[in-house]
Amino acid sequence: MPLRPNVGVCVLITKDDKILLMKHKNSLGVETWYAPGGHLEYGEFPEEYVIREMLEEMGLIITDVAFLAITNDVFESQKKHYVTIWLAARYASGELSMNTAYEISAVDWFSWDALPEPLFLPLEHLLTGQCYPALWDFSDRHG
Repeated sequence: MPLRPNVGVCVLITKDDKILLMKHKNSLGVETWYAPGGHLEYGEFPEEYVIREMLEEMGLIITDVAFLAITNDVFESQKKHYVTIWLAARYASGELSMNTAYEISAVDWFSWDALPEPLFLPLEHLLTGQCYPALWDFSDRHG
């Protein structure tokens, strides 16, 4: 059977000029920092997915969800390929919790000029402008 891409959805959630990032523990990109997200389910819209997932998995209510970009992410050594739909959103309320602790070893809000490393490949692609379309200019957001 030929290898085919999966569809991922990630959301950059901002709060007081910081973004929410998590560290992978037991999945693709282990020990890298990434934005919240996952796999798009059949029949689900990306905006609905991130609103539901952030409430269920992180305890957060987000607003102003909008399309940001798409990245094409190939993990050669794992034979994985993702087309990642990126959304942007604002934190509205809620206490940050880790209901997916088996996947996450750390979670925190980071300023644009102090992002942790290493970054998950899709996030790295987004922040370096390797995306379609690049609607945000990240050059003034980090050193």
